[in-house]
Amino acid sequence: MSATTSASVVVLPLSGAIGPASADFIVRGLARAAHDHAQLVVLQLDTPGGLDTSMRQIIKAILASPVPIATWIAPGGARAASAGTYIIYASHIAAMAPGTNLGAATPVQIGIGGSDAPKPTTSPGATEPRTPLRNNDAGAAKALPLDTPSTETRKQVQDASAYIRGLAQLRGRNADWAERAVREAVSLSANEAHAQKVVDVIARDLPDLLHQLDGRTLDTADGSHRLDLAHTTVTTLEADWRSRFLAVITDPNVALILLMIGMYGLFFEFANPGFVLPGVAGAISLLVGLFALQLLPVNYVGLGLIFLGLVFLIAEAFLPAFGSLGVGGVIAFAIGALMLIDTDIPGYGIPLPMIAAVTVFSALFVFAVSNLALRARRRPVVTGSEALIGSPGIILDEGLTPHDGTHAGWARVHGERWRVESTTPLPAGHPIRVTARRGLTLTVVPVSATSLHTPGSLEGDH
Repeated sequence: MSATTSASVVVLPLSGAIGPASADFIVRGLARAAHDHAQLVVLQLDTPGGLDTSMRQIIKAILASPVPIATWIAPGGARAASAGTYIIYASHIAAMAPGTNLGAATPVQIGIGGSDAPKPTTSPGATEPRTPLRNNDAGAAKALPLDTPSTETRKQVQDASAYIRGLAQLRGRNADWAERAVREAVSLSANEAHAQKVVDVIARDLPDLLHQLDGRTLDTADGSHRLDLAHTTVTTLEADWRSRFLAVITDPNVALILLMIGMYGLFFEFANPGFVLPGVAGAISLLVGLFALQLLPVNYVGLGLIFLGLVFLIAEAFLPAFGSLGVGGVIAFAIGALMLIDTDIPGYGIPLPMIAAVTVFSALFVFAVSNLALRARRRPVVTGSEALIGSPGIILDEGLTPHDGTHAGWARVHGERWRVESTTPLPAGHPIRVTARRGLTLTVVPVSATSLHTPGSLEGDH
């Protein structure tokens, strides 16, 4: 992030789904603005929603900020749905550009197969309307209808509605509509939001926004601040390498690929000790992937199935399982990938084509390795004692002479000089073939000269 100027206005652009990377960027940006004594922070917002933990991290930073914060939904066509609505309500100034909208703040249901039991790690963010309120009395705590899906859903919606109502009361905004945005997933355009006192300002552009805010007095965590924006400088802070790195690795698709690279890297290193590079790359990728997953709403059963599938696929290359481990590994990996991200928030799911591609690649890769390993097992032994049996050779020196009921002497086999024994005497230069080995002595039999020219014979021993 670049340095700001004293008494300047700091602009923090935030677009896309709200997650660990955007929360880190906003929190550090607010800290930098406070350190440099900025007059105002403008949070330019365009988001479909995001993770609850990241949203609350941003809101805590806003509430604790000594610098006034104006959240401005811009440019035209932008939106502050779901988690963005909560951030708007938490800000000292809420502003919108013409042609923008906000709302739909119902907590998203999560889980495989449309489970109706959301967990606390989900984010506020809805795409479907909920059952309308039955009581619209101002300030009243409204009960959910009896046909709400489950107790967990009711608890989640009650918590979210109380949270946004508290923010609305803190900033003096329309608390009743805020609660409707949670319970009914309603939305408003810029003009409607301004008319219903949901936002404070409608501004075409940044100069228009600053002009309308000039001279206002705002209460922050360390007291009142009067804005003098007539001749102020504007500084835009862009995401630095740390925020961009977090944004990349916390993409669920990237995290899944990092896990695969990590597992296969360690597999190569253990299968071929001494290569070093696969092990180093695998360990780094695995740790970075696990770090990314701990920042995301992960279903740990899905994560366990992914690891189990990868272990089965790797074991298929070493064990005579005849494909059963490989097939089981593919199934476990695919199911685990489907279950991995435990939320329906836009931008945080793993698309089916991605899961299919990774699964097929893993299956083809491991089965190819298994096929190579099977072929290697079927090849004849070419080194060690077993390789000597059946090998051709040539009698050296004076041939084989009688010795303890057999005929003994020296022969060249595989380019080496060996002590040999035979039941028949053999002259020097006679071709032989090894039939057995006893210590450093080979048992041989004579063969015809023509057999030496068959494939596998040792013509180079002459």
